[in-house]
Amino acid sequence: MKALVAMSGGVDSSVAAALMLEQGYDVIGVTLKQWEGPDGSMPVSGCCTLSDAEDARRVAAQLDIPYYVLDYVDDFAEAVIQPFLDGYLNGLTPNPCIECNRKVRFTALLERTHALGCDVLVTGHHARVEERDGEWRLRMAIDDTKDQSYVLHMLDQRALSMVKLPVGEMTKRDVRAYASKLGLRTASKPDSQDICFVTSGDYRDFLKQAIPDLTGGGEVLDTGGSVVGHHDGTPGFTIGQRKGLGVSLGEPRYVIDISPRNQTITIGTYEELLTASCETDQLTYTNDPIRDGDRVEVKTRYRSAPVAARAEMIEDGWRFVFREPEARPAPGQTLVVYDGEYVLGGGIIRQ
Repeated sequence: MKALVAMSGGVDSSVAAALMLEQGYDVIGVTLKQWEGPDGSMPVSGCCTLSDAEDARRVAAQLDIPYYVLDYVDDFAEAVIQPFLDGYLNGLTPNPCIECNRKVRFTALLERTHALGCDVLVTGHHARVEERDGEWRLRMAIDDTKDQSYVLHMLDQRALSMVKLPVGEMTKRDVRAYASKLGLRTASKPDSQDICFVTSGDYRDFLKQAIPDLTGGGEVLDTGGSVVGHHDGTPGFTIGQRKGLGVSLGEPRYVIDISPRNQTITIGTYEELLTASCETDQLTYTNDPIRDGDRVEVKTRYRSAPVAARAEMIEDGWRFVFREPEARPAPGQTLVVYDGEYVLGGGIIRQ
């Protein structure tokens, strides 16, 4: 059996490669080059950097496995970066990492799995894939503090049948201990938290560089429509944002509406931020579709806990009615549907 292992240069994918060797697989390591600087080189800061690729190459050498860097820069620019820019210009808060998984990373890697004659695709994600009664299911990781099932919700039955996630069965501490035991150079390497193409750590800097004539400022309104301040441009804001509003009203205020057409930002109290439901479209499923009226749990943010909700089919999508009012999620973000520890699917939050 042959395994294609996506190696990011981090400890999780390094250990995933080592575990597959331990299980008797012939292993090939690959890194996807998805973002490059003006001179065509990989970035030196953020994630998916030149040093990350070098770490992956050296781990592959330690494990004595073949290793390749595959160029997907053009695919990434079209499928991830342009929608990211368009999203912010239209008042949305896109999730580029999820779109990368959906439209580039897993599409490319599954194609290469076949092309290189491999039987399985392996990544270092903290989640689990299980087979039950002839169906493949995506499950939360053993280590709930590192769970990444949210960003894998788009994997369907075909993908899940080919994907292995060996570190999902381990805690992060055990992953690092295993890497240390093998003497892997990534054993103590910190986890990356950055968007790969946002090298400064602030997406606003990237927007300004990518769109020099970024739309100008406008008014900050309260929920009654009164002007309480001014802003430098709607792309600099996201629903639920509390800091950096440039307004002092004696108590916390949150962004509750963004209108690029009117160039206005509306802010309100936490109570005004709460909502009873949200709507999604582009819903996809890991196995069986949900049904109208199903009681489920949903996550509207990567790091949030799942909350109880009822699924309601509407004309052009789904509405999820929360059991208790929730801070309104940002349109453009992803809602992921769970049944306990199992992922049922997910879609893009519309409103």
